[in-house]
Amino acid sequence: MNKAFVKESTDNDDDDLEAGQPAIPAGAKNYITPAGYERMRNELLHLIDEARPEVVKLVSWAASNGDRSENGDYIYGKRRLREIDRRIRFLTKRLDLAEVVDSSRQESVDQVFFGATVEYGTEDGEVHTVTIVGVDEVDLDRGFVSWVSPVARALIKAKIGDQVILHTPAGPAPIDVLDVQYPQRSA
Repeated sequence: MNKAFVKESTDNDDDDLEAGQPAIPAGAKNYITPAGYERMRNELLHLIDEARPEVVKLVSWAASNGDRSENGDYIYGKRRLREIDRRIRFLTKRLDLAEVVDSSRQESVDQVFFGATVEYGTEDGEVHTVTIVGVDEVDLDRGFVSWVSPVARALIKAKIGDQVILHTPAGPAPIDVLDVQYPQRSA
């Protein structure tokens, strides 16, 4: 058979990259907040300790029922098992590469760094608030933007009162840093 018709099995990291999950920039560390690390770790433990064993039990039961080719529980169980295993590999790799940054220990609280919550104003008078987090913690509904996003790159190292240039598809846009806050230090 011609090699063009045979699916090659490769150990490519992209296979484990979840759809919609951004890649970590080449040569960069996987910075993450303590809360983000804990959420990912809890998800991994849930998948390993609870979700996967339940699906394995279902697949085992379905396999014991006989003909697997038309057994929906078996077919969909195996598919779900592959999804869980892919997610476990993804989370394991991301957590292994993670560098937890506790922004509550930031000394220069008037300057923007990873973990900062920044309030900024645009030319048209709109005020926006974003928190700069890791690539695995992005949640635009809550205002969490990745440290590699254009807005975060524009804001990093800026101080309260600075005007920085945000590069947008419509062209450069000046934004004013109005306020910078960091989480409170825990005792």
